[in-house]
Amino acid sequence: MTTPRTAALIIASTRAAAGVYQDECAPLIQRWLVGKGYAVQRAEVVPDGPAVQDALEQCLKGKPAVLITSGGTGLSEDDVTPDLTEPFLTRSLPGIMEALRRAGAEKTPMAALSRGHAGVSGRTFIINLPGSPGAVEDGLAVLDPILDHICAQLEGSHEH
Repeated sequence: MTTPRTAALIIASTRAAAGVYQDECAPLIQRWLVGKGYAVQRAEVVPDGPAVQDALEQCLKGKPAVLITSGGTGLSEDDVTPDLTEPFLTRSLPGIMEALRRAGAEKTPMAALSRGHAGVSGRTFIINLPGSPGAVEDGLAVLDPILDHICAQLEGSHEH
């Protein structure tokens, strides 16, 4: 039996981190990852802002195959998840975010406002998903057919 690929998850939400409401995105993402055979080694809810950078640093120390963030991708002053993620990326994958925004735009024109990034840090695939459950579901649908291939390539596979 092979060891499952690992994943980490960060939810950027000041209100969820403060207990104002229960985050719904982390359970969606976690169920999806587990269903795909990934072992979630870290999942946390942090306030928007600098705490996101600290969480990214901590998660990357564990060298997960996949690091998914949700939240903080909009235009509010404290929506800085993409800005804090970008310095960690050694290679960008803009086509994934284009596909994500295109899929979301089929349901709401607001999808065009998502500023998230997708890319690679070392051998970790990182993606910023928006913070609403519907947008997360749309994003996971885009990732579903390509995530394993992304990870395989980062592991050294040359299959196409």
